[in-house]
Amino acid sequence: MSSMHLSQVRRWLLQSPPVEWAILQLRELLIGALRQGPVPQHVAFVMDGNRRFARSHGIETVEGHNLGFEALARILEVCYKSGVKVVTVYAFSIENFKRSKYEVDALMDMAKVKLLQLAQHGDLLDQYGASVRVLGRRELLKEDVLEAIDRSVHLTKHNKGAILNICFPYTSHDEMTTAIRDTVIDYSAPLTSQPRSFSESHITHTIRARRLSAATAILKVRSHSPSSGGTSDTEDSMSSSTTLHQDFPTPATTAIEEEEEEDEVSELKKFQRDTYPDPETITSEILSDHMFTANLPPLDLLIRTSGVERLSDFMLWQCHEETDIVFLKCLWPEFDLWTFLPVILEWQWKRRKSVQREKTPVSLSQKLVKSA
Repeated sequence: MSSMHLSQVRRWLLQSPPVEWAILQLRELLIGALRQGPVPQHVAFVMDGNRRFARSHGIETVEGHNLGFEALARILEVCYKSGVKVVTVYAFSIENFKRSKYEVDALMDMAKVKLLQLAQHGDLLDQYGASVRVLGRRELLKEDVLEAIDRSVHLTKHNKGAILNICFPYTSHDEMTTAIRDTVIDYSAPLTSQPRSFSESHITHTIRARRLSAATAILKVRSHSPSSGGTSDTEDSMSSSTTLHQDFPTPATTAIEEEEEEDEVSELKKFQRDTYPDPETITSEILSDHMFTANLPPLDLLIRTSGVERLSDFMLWQCHEETDIVFLKCLWPEFDLWTFLPVILEWQWKRRKSVQREKTPVSLSQKLVKSA
């Protein structure tokens, strides 16, 4: 019996009412058990293997992508029921535009229909309070596809319980390039809107105090130099000091000094107006704030199906030292709860082990202190 016939028989058995009811109950029980442990807050999927699945089952490539969408709907429900807050899927790479026009057009048409189906009132995303975000190069899409995207985003914008990020069309290098470009634009703009810690009166006061200090220093130098006209050093110093404190600034020089003060204040105000952010303050956090995934939880788990062990330019910036990357041999249309469950259980086990490891040094030091 061929694999196609076995698949049909398996589907027929699974769809029989008693088996379907039993599987549904077991499914709910397992999802409830997952919620009892730590749950990844951000999970990403590289949905790979739709075309290979279609070839292996003798069906059209477009039908393989259709079955891939059904697998996405199944796994989204599992994720949201388990307590995952953010799901990010690699739906279409910028590099996929190099495929045949027939396949690209079919994928675009399917995206229009499926996005709206997901976002309909009472459908999957509405049930779990999930909003749609489409991440990528909008300008590469046709107008009708953009309209469907904007419509799905609008239909789910009121949902605050979870998020579905659809990377379409997307590459991580393009995302990072965009983030760096936006950061450069921000750091090229003068800080006109940011208030300074000093006012114009403070500037004027500082200038006058600086001049008074300079004049006092000059008079001290003169008081120690030989005086002319038969005046003693002490008398000259006292006379100059008295004049300084009583008559400074003198009426003859007030207008000139005030004009100089105005020029200096003007220069300082211009410097204040044209001050730019310091590029030394650019950090990885600032770049993260300019990524498409800004303000979202860190990526906990990234899963790729089809047995290919590479990221294919997906979420390169978001992957960090705590991200678990899992490569599975199953093709994406075959991905379901039974494939996902071992991955989540292993992630939970690693997380518990990590927490215990963090606590162990403290408990050992406490024991050493007690034994001493």
